[in-house]
Amino acid sequence: MAIFVHAVVPGITTDQYDALNARLQQVPGIFDGCLSHACVPTDDGLEIFDIWESEQHMNAFAEKMMPIATEEGWPASPDRPRVMGVHNHWVPGSTG
Repeated sequence: MAIFVHAVVPGITTDQYDALNARLQQVPGIFDGCLSHACVPTDDGLEIFDIWESEQHMNAFAEKMMPIATEEGWPASPDRPRVMGVHNHWVPGSTG
Protein backbone atom coordinates (compact mmCIF):
# COMPACT_ATOMS: atom_id res chain seq x y z
CA MET A 1 0.00 0.00 0.00
CA ALA A 2 1.27 3.46 -0.85
CA ILE A 3 2.00 5.79 2.06
CA PHE A 4 2.07 9.55 2.49
CA VAL A 5 4.92 10.92 4.62
CA HIS A 6 4.97 14.39 6.19
CA ALA A 7 8.22 15.41 7.90
CA VAL A 8 8.74 18.69 9.75
CA VAL A 9 12.41 19.66 9.83
CA PRO A 10 12.99 22.77 11.96
CA GLY A 11 16.19 24.77 11.64
CA ILE A 12 17.17 23.46 8.20
CA THR A 13 17.63 25.88 5.32
CA THR A 14 16.95 25.35 1.64
CA ASP A 15 20.73 25.53 1.07
CA GLN A 16 21.24 22.64 3.51
CA TYR A 17 18.44 20.72 1.79
CA ASP A 18 20.00 21.34 -1.64
CA ALA A 19 23.41 20.12 -0.42
CA LEU A 20 21.88 16.93 1.00
CA ASN A 21 19.79 16.36 -2.11
CA ALA A 22 22.86 16.73 -4.35
CA ARG A 23 24.62 14.00 -2.37
CA LEU A 24 21.57 11.73 -2.37
CA GLN A 25 21.31 12.01 -6.16
CA GLN A 26 24.68 10.21 -6.31
CA VAL A 27 23.44 7.14 -4.36
CA PRO A 28 22.21 4.45 -6.77
CA GLY A 29 18.65 3.33 -6.11
CA ILE A 30 18.12 5.52 -3.06
CA PHE A 31 14.82 6.86 -4.41
CA ASP A 32 13.43 3.47 -5.47
CA GLY A 33 9.75 3.43 -4.59
CA CYS A 34 9.35 7.19 -4.25
CA LEU A 35 6.29 8.26 -6.25
CA SER A 36 6.45 11.98 -5.48
CA HIS A 37 8.37 14.46 -3.35
CA ALA A 38 7.98 18.11 -2.39
CA CYS A 39 10.03 20.29 -0.05
CA VAL A 40 8.44 23.47 1.26
CA PRO A 41 10.33 26.18 3.18
CA THR A 42 8.61 27.57 6.27
CA ASP A 43 9.46 30.29 8.79
CA ASP A 44 10.96 27.59 11.05
CA GLY A 45 12.73 25.33 8.54
CA LEU A 46 11.32 22.85 6.03
CA GLU A 47 8.35 20.57 5.59
CA ILE A 48 8.78 17.54 3.36
CA PHE A 49 5.92 15.67 1.70
CA ASP A 50 6.47 12.30 0.01
CA ILE A 51 4.42 9.47 -1.42
CA TRP A 52 6.17 6.09 -1.32
CA GLU A 53 5.07 2.77 -2.82
CA SER A 54 5.35 1.22 0.65
CA GLU A 55 6.67 1.82 4.14
CA GLN A 56 9.47 -0.65 3.36
CA HIS A 57 10.63 1.59 0.50
CA MET A 58 10.57 4.63 2.79
CA ASN A 59 12.50 2.79 5.50
CA ALA A 60 15.15 1.64 2.99
CA PHE A 61 15.54 5.27 1.87
CA ALA A 62 15.80 6.52 5.48
CA GLU A 63 18.50 3.96 6.33
CA LYS A 64 20.65 5.27 3.48
CA MET A 65 19.73 8.93 3.88
CA MET A 66 20.21 9.44 7.64
CA PRO A 67 24.00 8.88 7.77
CA ILE A 68 24.47 11.28 4.86
CA ALA A 69 22.20 13.86 6.50
CA THR A 70 24.25 13.59 9.70
CA GLU A 71 27.46 14.13 7.71
CA GLU A 72 25.83 17.24 6.21
CA GLY A 73 25.15 18.61 9.71
CA TRP A 74 21.45 17.87 9.95
CA PRO A 75 20.49 17.32 13.59
CA ALA A 76 18.92 14.03 14.62
CA SER A 77 15.19 14.61 14.90
CA PRO A 78 13.40 13.14 17.90
CA ASP A 79 10.15 13.15 15.91
CA ARG A 80 9.40 10.46 13.36
CA PRO A 81 7.63 11.74 10.25
CA ARG A 82 3.87 11.33 10.12
CA VAL A 83 3.03 8.30 7.96
CA MET A 84 -0.47 7.66 6.59
CA GLY A 85 -1.92 5.14 4.16
CA VAL A 86 -2.88 6.56 0.77
CA HIS A 87 -6.43 5.94 -0.41
CA ASN A 88 -5.85 7.29 -3.94
CA HIS A 89 -2.98 8.87 -5.84
CA TRP A 90 -2.96 10.03 -9.44
CA VAL A 91 -1.06 12.45 -11.63
CA PRO A 92 -3.08 14.73 -13.92
CA GLY A 93 -2.61 13.77 -17.55
CA SER A 94 -1.35 10.26 -16.82
CA THR A 95 -3.20 7.07 -17.50
CA GLY A 96 -3.88 4.51 -14.83
